Amino acid sequence: MKKNVVITDFGFPDVSVEESMLADIDCDVVAAHCTNEDEVLKLSEMADAILVQWAPVTKKVIDNLKKCKIIVRYGIGVDNVDLNAAKEKGIPVCNVPDYCIGEVADHSVALAIALGRQLMTTDRLVRSGIWKITPPLAMPPFREMVFATMGYGRIATEVLKRAGVFGFRTAFYDPFISPEGVQNNDLRFLTQTQLFEQADIISLHLPLNKDTYHMINEKTLQMMKPGAILVNTARGGLVDAAALAVALKQGRIGGAGLDVFEQEPLPVQHPLMQCENVILTSHTAWYSSLSVPALQRMATEEVVRCFTGQPLKSRVA
Repeated sequence: MKKNVVITDFGFPDVSVEESMLADIDCDVVAAHCTNEDEVLKLSEMADAILVQWAPVTKKVIDNLKKCKIIVRYGIGVDNVDLNAAKEKGIPVCNVPDYCIGEVADHSVALAIALGRQLMTTDRLVRSGIWKITPPLAMPPFREMVFATMGYGRIATEVLKRAGVFGFRTAFYDPFISPEGVQNNDLRFLTQTQLFEQADIISLHLPLNKDTYHMINEKTLQMMKPGAILVNTARGGLVDAAALAVALKQGRIGGAGLDVFEQEPLPVQHPLMQCENVILTSHTAWYSSLSVPALQRMATEEVVRCFTGQPLKSRVA
């Protein structure tokens, strides 16, 4: 009997990659563009497997599943899937942690470089008819700046490699890694407080959970150096965007480069839209012409492993 694989939502041109791979193991694919719990609930009840990108796979959805054997998230973060409910139901949840590593690292450093050299603000001055051979704000050389990541996983490691090439002094904070476990004499380990107080550029690379939600807030923004730059290509909920907008408008920090937001699309009236010293991109850090088919293939491979009795590669719950 054919198995039923439900794709709740996707941002790809099509799902031909999934259809081709799953046809080889006698699976039917039903693809939709669910945006809310009720739509996922109706679509997924009789699914043998679920592939999900952004749609909410809540406790209600999971409790309603009749025969699901696996849930796979298209991507790294899994905060749109209720992991506790899946665990209670005995349904493995997997992600794809090893795709788009280079793309997100490139995007993170590109935002930091553009802000560090004040490219956007200088461009706006030139376009308005103001020609100055010095930038609007103080600009230290990269060799005197501390580029630090919050987190030291796959992407953060690649970010710091790239930052080192530009001559930054590199550092990181990660609550789950001891400094003794890092084989890099040029890389400094900082406590969380030290990072906020010493870093000129802070790039966020942590998962979103109850401990990291709004870790960038009014209090921690006050701790940051004047002129410091914040980059977030991880999860929108790591940052209290309203507090960040206030800090930017008041000039308490130098700038921010943001690719992810708690609410996407970012509302046109959001206060961040009124800030001049911020670069906003539309959740594109993951993208390249190669990352899309790689994501589809890797996520589907996990379903194939489940249905063919192979060990799962990237189980998170």
